[in-house]
Order: sequence, then structure tokens, then C-alpha cells
Amino acid sequence: MIRDFSPQALTAGLLASFVGFASSFAVILRGLTAMGADPAQAASGLMALSIAMGLCGIVLSLWRRMPISAAWSTPGAALLATTPMAPGGFAGAVGAFLVCATLIVVCGLWRPLGRLVAAIPQALASAMLAGVLLGLCLAPVRAVAEAPLAGLTIVLAWAIVGRLRRVLAVPAAVLVTVGWVVWSAPAGSIPLDSLWPIPVLTVPVFSLQAIIGVAVPLFIVTMASQNIPGMAVLAVNGYRPAPGPLFTATGAFSLIAAPFGSHAVNLAAITAAMCAGEDAHPDPARRYWAAIVAGLGYVAFGLLAGAATAFIGAARPILIEAAAGLALLGAFGGALMGAVNAAQDREAAVVTFLVTASGVTFGGVSGAFWGLIAGLAMRWLTRRLPSR
Repeated sequence: MIRDFSPQALTAGLLASFVGFASSFAVILRGLTAMGADPAQAASGLMALSIAMGLCGIVLSLWRRMPISAAWSTPGAALLATTPMAPGGFAGAVGAFLVCATLIVVCGLWRPLGRLVAAIPQALASAMLAGVLLGLCLAPVRAVAEAPLAGLTIVLAWAIVGRLRRVLAVPAAVLVTVGWVVWSAPAGSIPLDSLWPIPVLTVPVFSLQAIIGVAVPLFIVTMASQNIPGMAVLAVNGYRPAPGPLFTATGAFSLIAAPFGSHAVNLAAITAAMCAGEDAHPDPARRYWAAIVAGLGYVAFGLLAGAATAFIGAARPILIEAAAGLALLGAFGGALMGAVNAAQDREAAVVTFLVTASGVTFGGVSGAFWGLIAGLAMRWLTRRLPSR
């Protein structure tokens, strides 16, 4: 193992952990807060997520000797940010997180469930994800309207740096946002005594509404937009591990971290390409060190969760939402393309997108679930009764 270590793997792993954390931690905190988490619970959730995904990536990479990167479910956090609070507040959300983690474990152990998830039409899964992301992706526009100088500065930093190095665009926008927070925050508004995160154990509350409205959509989004693409990234780079054990491992780490506020740990997709590609090392057999270094970086960033939460708590919410929206633009564009790519499923995908994006709830169940149901019904109808 020591002989396999290389400066390229060190650089690629550090860059992957920085990009993975800085580009989407605002989305994570926004989702946890929307579920009713107070600042201490949100900091605990961010810490638990970061440490759990770091350790998961390290364990999987050492076990398989492959650059298997783990990450948090950014689309899942966006889903939480646009979903009505679960019954029981954050305790109800933690119950849903545990159910979602259990479903991921079962998906890895029981092949029929994995096949059932894979059978969900890709167009409908993409449309549901696009509908979930739409609200946050509009935040940069609202930020420019509500706080023109700060909003434009954040957007310009994202656009200009993105032309030079795409992967650094969102971290640059986050750094500019942090600068605005520090400059504009009143003295004493950032509690220095809460910069070190403290694990907060939340006793879960289980309800049928939370399971249907939060756990099931979170499971589908995590599998469709993270775990399955993560396997595809590994395959493109020549790595073909059995998916079942990997899903089971991510679900197990999710189960362990959920009581502390963590919503979902899964396989990485974007940052996985940074660790599994040639930039990590010319020899594919030595790239697993990049994923190990990235995992160590995530654990270190997890210890900064309190500072991240304190800064965001002192910021104008629209600025944080703008940074989160910029982080999700790529995912939103990819989801839109996937939704309308198949002509035979286009109408059903549009129905799924509109119902999900509307944010309506029926019986306390979120629009993401009803969007998928409406899309499946429309798809069945168009297949059974083709138009003339």
C-alpha cells in the first residue's frame, strides 16, 4: 500500500474532498434546517454526514483496492429543502432517514428491490429530480433581485472561475458568499463558542406520512441520481465492482449516522470521476489512494461543521440559497436532459416535473412522491391508449 501512494493521488484526493464539501454543504444545511433542525442539530448532521461518507470511502477503497468514493446525497438534501416538514419535526425526519437507509441496505442485499428501483423509467426519475431542484436553482436570480451587489458578485465569481476551471466554480462562489457574510455580519452575531460541532443524538419518530413523503422519495433520488451514476463512473474508468455490497455498505453507514442528523450516504458521482480518472495516477491499480485521501479530507471537514453552520446562521438566507442553487445547476441541467431525451416518455416526464415542482402536498405527502405517481400513471395511459 505504501508503494502505491503517489503525489498525484494526494492532489486528486484533496481536490475532490474540497470540491465535494465546499460546493454543496450549504445545500445540506438548507435541507436539514427545512426539516426542523436547530443550529446544533444541523451542525451535528453535517458533521455526521461528512465523517460517515469519509470513513465509508476509506473502507470501500481499502476493501476493493479501487477508487470508490462516497458522498452525501446532494439531490436528497435539495429534496428535503423543498419538502414540508415531517410530522414530529426533525425527529420525524430522522425516522425517515433511518427508513431510507434501511431501504438502501435491503436494495443491496435483496436483488428484487434493486431491480424494482432500476425499473423506474430514467426519464421519470430525472423529471422528479429536476422538479425537486427547480426551486433552489431559481435562488441565484432571486438573490440578484433582493441583494443586487452581493448576488451579482457571487454569480460573477461562479461564472468567471468556471470558465477557467469548472470544478472550482462553485467553491469560488461559496468563498465569495463567506466573504459577504463575514463583512456584513454584525459584531457578535457569529457565536464563536459553537464553532466546534457536538454530536446531537435525536430520538427518531416514525410516521406513515414521513415514510411516504420523505423516506421513499429520498431513497429513489439517492439511488437514481447518486448510487447508479456512481457505478457508471467507475465502469467508465475500468472498475466493475459488484454493486450490491457497495449499496449495502453505504446504507449501513447511513444507518449509523442517521440518529445524529445524517440523511443519506451514497456513492459519489462527480467527485468519483476525479479520483478514478487518469489525474489520480496513470496506473489504475494505484488510484484507490485518491479516494482514501478524499475520505480523510471529508473527516477533517466534518470537524469544521460547527463553523460552517455558524457562518450560515449569520448570513442572509437568500445568499446561502444562491450558493446552493449554483451548486445544483449542473445536476438540474442533466436531469432536464434525461427527462425529455426519450420521446415516448416525454409527456409523462413533463407531468412528473410539473407536479413535483408545484410543491403541492396531499395527505401530508410531498409533491415528489405524487409527481412520480402521476408520471407513472401518465406513462401507463399513453402505453395502453396510444394517441391517433
